[in-house]
Amino acid sequence: MTLSEEELAEELVELRAPSRGKVVARRFFESRQGQAGFAVLALMFLLAFAGPLFSPWTYTDKDFTAFMQPPSARHWFGTLQTGADVYAVTLRGMQKSLIVGLLAALVSTALAAVVGAFGGYFLGWTDRALTWLTDLLLVLPAFLILAIMSPLFGPGDWVLFVIMLALFLWMVTAKIVRGMTISLKQREYVQAARFMGVPAVRIIFRHVIPNLSSLLIVDATLNVSAAILTETSLSYFGFGIQPPDVSFGTLIADGSRTALYAPWTFWFVAGLLIVTVLAVNLVGDALRDAFDPGAKRSR
Repeated sequence: MTLSEEELAEELVELRAPSRGKVVARRFFESRQGQAGFAVLALMFLLAFAGPLFSPWTYTDKDFTAFMQPPSARHWFGTLQTGADVYAVTLRGMQKSLIVGLLAALVSTALAAVVGAFGGYFLGWTDRALTWLTDLLLVLPAFLILAIMSPLFGPGDWVLFVIMLALFLWMVTAKIVRGMTISLKQREYVQAARFMGVPAVRIIFRHVIPNLSSLLIVDATLNVSAAILTETSLSYFGFGIQPPDVSFGTLIADGSRTALYAPWTFWFVAGLLIVTVLAVNLVGDALRDAFDPGAKRSR
């Protein structure tokens, strides 16, 4: 019995090798590290954005009959000196820190990809100018500059804070991308595109940067934890997220003053920060091993 053309096409589709994305996803979820990191990180996002729906209190509410009260049925994580519900303000702070970390990581990784790819592809004056800019930002004291600019980060201007934070996270990755782009320029598919008259910018965005996706994805994941910790440090000293909004940093700064005699004001937010950063790092390490299994075996 002979197969029809449609049946033959279906058989060929089934026999076709799986895409790289499916292979990487399978490796990632087969590792215990990836499973644990993904599960915990998903739980943190669920807690941050769905958790407030189950509380009768919002982060702006004040209970003037319960100042500095320990955890109870009325206030699950206790209350602050102002009467604010610790559970509500902690989850609000987690929301802001996660959003800041994700956006800063995406912006910094995209900037590193573009700067590194353009410098490595064009070389010459383009490369020298971009390399000079990268080296300049590497030696500038990022914490001091962000501290000086902190008056610009008003209550509604946290997006500007994200952009400024991202501007100091991309330089090392850009140098790595530049070196890899110089190597990719010699590949046959890039040479063929050049001989066919494809514009250089199109080659960069269609051939060079997509072939660096493994590096960029892992870098973006690890930059999330770096951005969260940097935001926390800046907000702790009053240079990041500004009141009346809250983040991990502002809550830890307030809770550190009362941590000894009212530990619920500090340890809940500190514990969630540690768990979140740990989960992000687990996901980043598992992604790195999924993209490059040889590196895992060598370790």
